Amino acid sequence: MSVERAIRGGPESAHESPPTAIRMPVNVRNAALTLVAAVAVIAVLRLAEALLVPIVLGVLISYALDPVVASMARGRVPRSIGAAVLLLGLVGGGCALLYGLRFEAADIVAKLPQAAHRVRRSLERGRPEAANAIQQVQKAAAELQKAADAAATPEPTPAGVTRVQVESPPFDVSDYLLWGSISVVAAAGQLVLVLFLVYFLLASGDLYKRKLVKIVGPSLTKKKITVQILAEIDRQIERFLLVQVFTSVLVAVATWLALRSVGMEQPAVWGILAGVVNSIPYFGPVVVSAGIAVVGYLQYGRVDVALGVAAIALVITSLEGFLLTPWLTSRTSRMNAVAIFIGLLFWGWVWSAWGMLLAVPMMMVLKVVCDHVEDLKPVGELLGE
Repeated sequence: MSVERAIRGGPESAHESPPTAIRMPVNVRNAALTLVAAVAVIAVLRLAEALLVPIVLGVLISYALDPVVASMARGRVPRSIGAAVLLLGLVGGGCALLYGLRFEAADIVAKLPQAAHRVRRSLERGRPEAANAIQQVQKAAAELQKAADAAATPEPTPAGVTRVQVESPPFDVSDYLLWGSISVVAAAGQLVLVLFLVYFLLASGDLYKRKLVKIVGPSLTKKKITVQILAEIDRQIERFLLVQVFTSVLVAVATWLALRSVGMEQPAVWGILAGVVNSIPYFGPVVVSAGIAVVGYLQYGRVDVALGVAAIALVITSLEGFLLTPWLTSRTSRMNAVAIFIGLLFWGWVWSAWGMLLAVPMMMVLKVVCDHVEDLKPVGELLGE
């Protein structure tokens, strides 16, 4: 059938139905304001990282420790005293663990020069073809630079002045070590602030929850919905943190035993690192496996052995991520993999490593709020399975 005949409404066009369309009126002004507000929120999140990250960490840790303090309070122990005793015990246990690992950490630091020497020798024993290709690329770049200099008109040099060209080193390791040391000191300072915030939150109990219920207004319906949201957030976050701590400890112990069985040096340090980084979905196991592969190569000097050791760590984290965690986590609190991956990318871009560690619990809170607010239910549906 021709296009003209269809337009004129011929006999054949009578059998065709018009395409189905969905009417979605869009208010351009409201959409523009929403976009501007979203950009402003993202800018504030990036600029206020040093302030917001300790607050989010403190709130999450207080959620994890609140059941213990609440049980102590039911035993007629004041919350202020119970919170102080619990935090002192945790800090003391962490310090004791670090003190017990001091010799392994010292061995790692002492072997850094030897490891750097082995890396340099491995690079020097690289393929001649690769080195020749790099030289050819460098030569081509030098010729292009000469052509660009010849095409540009140089400024005249005053009499008695010698033109000097300063070349900076392409990679200064000392600068990176200094930056890392400053970052460690800053992280220690933030940890102290987080501990104080956790103590105040645990000592205050449900004070801020009652204030939120009071702020929403006199409507009984709004108060009821707010209570439901807070209760659901409590349940989801406590369950998530409990499962996360359990699986991280399990991964740390399993990795430590596996690396120890194959003769890996400092297995306890790498086991703890695997347990901590395991909190980052998808990226954490890959980072740990890559690090263990590098360390295994520096220790054994063989690529196949290094890949085998890394495969052991990857199998442990994969079994935990694909079998144990889905079994321990209820389906109501799980989000789809696409939403989690995009959330990791977004929060990693906003807050770097801290953002990737905190992405999942923050998205869980967002999903709970969206599920209970009528206008935000489509967002909650996108996040859920």
